[in-house]
Amino acid sequence: MGIRAKHTSSGAMRQAAPETERPDERMEGEPTEKKKIYDPQKDTYEWIHCIVVAIIVCVLLFVLAARVIDVRGQSMEPTLHEGDKLIITRLAGGYEYGDIVVLQKDSFKREPIVKRVIATEGQTVTIDFAQGVVSVDGQPLDEPYTKEKTYDRYHIMDPAYYDVYGIDPDKDVTADTVTVTVPEGCVFVMGDNRNNSSDSRVSTINFVDTRIIMGKAVFRIYPFNRIGAIYGLED
Repeated sequence: MGIRAKHTSSGAMRQAAPETERPDERMEGEPTEKKKIYDPQKDTYEWIHCIVVAIIVCVLLFVLAARVIDVRGQSMEPTLHEGDKLIITRLAGGYEYGDIVVLQKDSFKREPIVKRVIATEGQTVTIDFAQGVVSVDGQPLDEPYTKEKTYDRYHIMDPAYYDVYGIDPDKDVTADTVTVTVPEGCVFVMGDNRNNSSDSRVSTINFVDTRIIMGKAVFRIYPFNRIGAIYGLED
């Protein structure tokens, strides 16, 4: 006697499908994630790489944007002294009254000189040599940074240099005073040691084109007992 096969309603024999493991199912005991293996060699390499990159960036910034300048002479006393070492930068913004800047003007000398900005483009500078007072736009300056008052006239009141400074002898000059207007793109600079400083009062320096300014002094790194930031008067 034969055995009858059980048929489905459709007449096809049903076969059981093999069970497959679902993607989110894991075998018992299988770790859920791999543990990170600490590699001291790789860690050391990454630290060295970071340090090298930082050094390269600092060197590039120093070469392209900043440099060290030595102060020569006594023209900036008592603020700066012979042998002081300054960090200067061209990335410290525009120039304004009180900034200490380093410039190089071949008509005066080839080596850099350090001076203080007294006035900027469009401003008028009046110097009363009898009283030793400097005024900008008619306002006398409070100058605690100077060694003494401004008495030395140099070339600025010499009629031979009126054209250099754009001075009108009929309205810009009296017996003891002179008034000049700073041209566009220039600054008027003076040393803090007013009577021992070649600056904008000297015809070979006169008004300083800002394009020949090497940078603004921002930090003194020597001597060690006077290390510190150099701020503008408005800071």
